[in-house]
Amino acid sequence: MCFAWLLEARLVVVIVERGSKLVLLNPDAVHVFSFVHGPLNSDCIKTVGRFSYSMLNTLKLLCAAAGLLLLMNSGVATADHHAGGDKLKVLLIDGQNNHDWRRCSPVMKSTLEASGKFSVHTETVTEADVIDWIVDFSAYDVVLSNYNGKAWQEKTQKAFVKYIEEGGNLVVVHAADNSFREWKEYNLMIGLGGWGGRNEKDGPYVYWKDGKVVRDDSKGRGGSHGRAWEYKVVVRDTEHPITKGLPKEFLQAKEELYDRLRGPGQNMKILATAFAKGGSERHEPVLMTITYGKGRIFHTVMGHDSKSMLGVAFQETLLRGTEWAATGKVTFPPVTAEELPVDKALSRDPKASTSAP
Repeated sequence: MCFAWLLEARLVVVIVERGSKLVLLNPDAVHVFSFVHGPLNSDCIKTVGRFSYSMLNTLKLLCAAAGLLLLMNSGVATADHHAGGDKLKVLLIDGQNNHDWRRCSPVMKSTLEASGKFSVHTETVTEADVIDWIVDFSAYDVVLSNYNGKAWQEKTQKAFVKYIEEGGNLVVVHAADNSFREWKEYNLMIGLGGWGGRNEKDGPYVYWKDGKVVRDDSKGRGGSHGRAWEYKVVVRDTEHPITKGLPKEFLQAKEELYDRLRGPGQNMKILATAFAKGGSERHEPVLMTITYGKGRIFHTVMGHDSKSMLGVAFQETLLRGTEWAATGKVTFPPVTAEELPVDKALSRDPKASTSAP
């Protein structure tokens, strides 16, 4: 099977099926790959007119979904579109949450897109949708979860695990770590979680004490918090790309601070903590990274509501954490103590972000 479309006056895109693989070619690259895929002839070419750029982008997504090799005008280009300076593709999942996802998701989308580095697509998965919802995770550089609802169908769970194992990436925000207590792989991905009936059977409490990480196997529920307040975030790993360049201490906007989270905590680094005043009365993880297979996960407990998401602390760490999850590096400039102070919790309109270089 072979299909082709005429683009502009000279560019033809050809999709060729060879065995179980499909390949996207352009005329300049056909001779390079003809020995692999066989000769192309006029019998397999169909001209259907000019493509709009939106149609071409749709075609690229479809090709990426099928695991295609993309060969563009300038020669060979794999699905690593970042070499061309394209924006990182973020899949934001919401639709069910015991927090106000309808207001929170737009703030995160605006924060990321205002930086100029990200393009965000939102999948809103309602209770009615979740029964048969599935998406092509591989079309995205990173998944951003603002979801805390009913379990996904088994087919979707398996697709997501495969995506992360093979190098897909994940950002977990606040109540997304309340999700899927019964889904073992998800809990390994997020490191720590709360509520949903979590207890000592789900893993130890993990917190910071006397300069080191403590894994506490004592019995008790997983997940609690005190009253909302402006809490001080203390960076514990100053060399990680996410926290390198941030002030050692800074204040987050008023919100509840999760404590007593518990879970597997495997392959996890605690980047920053905060003291849970009126809660556990100990330093609890605020920013974490986890590896699962080849995938990178950034987990932040910040982001209780849309107002606290306007906090500079939340926005700066979301930007840096999302870029790191997607690429393994952070290219945002350092943040000064004036921009992210410890004596006052600053907030800002996401579109006024100064983080983009």
